[in-house]
Amino acid sequence: MKTLLMTGLALATLATFTAQAEDTSSGTQTSSGNWTGSGELGFASTTGNSRSQNVNAKLNLAQETDQWKNSFFADWLRSKGQVTVTNAQGQSVKQFDTTADRYDFGASAGYKLDPRSYIVAAGRYDHDDFAAYRWQGTVSIGYGYMALKTDRTQLSFELGPGYTEYQPSTGTQTINGVVVPLKEPRQSQVVARGLVNYKYRLTENTAFDDTFLMESGTKNTYLQNDMGLAVSMTRKLSLKVGFQVRHNSDVLSGIRHTDTLTTTNIVYNL
Repeated sequence: MKTLLMTGLALATLATFTAQAEDTSSGTQTSSGNWTGSGELGFASTTGNSRSQNVNAKLNLAQETDQWKNSFFADWLRSKGQVTVTNAQGQSVKQFDTTADRYDFGASAGYKLDPRSYIVAAGRYDHDDFAAYRWQGTVSIGYGYMALKTDRTQLSFELGPGYTEYQPSTGTQTINGVVVPLKEPRQSQVVARGLVNYKYRLTENTAFDDTFLMESGTKNTYLQNDMGLAVSMTRKLSLKVGFQVRHNSDVLSGIRHTDTLTTTNIVYNL
């Protein structure tokens, strides 16, 4: 089933680029049919009494024509830091080790029914070595509606059914007073997918955006919210502060339900 999910996601990605090809094949592509977006990169490092390294990168692309509303995203995060571990002699020692390692990507293709409403097919895949779930993959189809679109404000909603497959991370259980690892088999469920996108330009060089994602089923509800505030330095470069929250309602013992990520990145506008 994981192969099926990856295939579905690949088809959703292919559909977005196929849509553009259809719009340009006749030589009559609309002025709004080009792909636009941004790439982000952030890095932090400390040495001395403590050591840490953190790097994250993001890519967001969007295309809108008279008939299609498409998007693609990819994120990557990796961190290293000093952690305290117990060696074979039972002593507590510090070592420089990986503390975060995750990536995710996804795409959506929306076929417009009218200037405001559209049918959307979407897919995403998330892999995280330190979260409640080692990986999650979702494909869905639904209805989208652009509730508000002005020069300064955009607000859109998407809602529809989907299918999710995921691998819970290893938790713990206590047997006869001893804590031992607990690993569950791969899980799957039908979900209701909801997405809210909000963008607001506060000033000529300051913009705020917020994206809320929900994938809710009988076994687990996954929630993710991404907020960002970007300040333009030049026409192409911006400085952006972001805050992300991820939450899973059902996790194994010893694993937290919620993860957060705060970033300060340089953004290149494509």
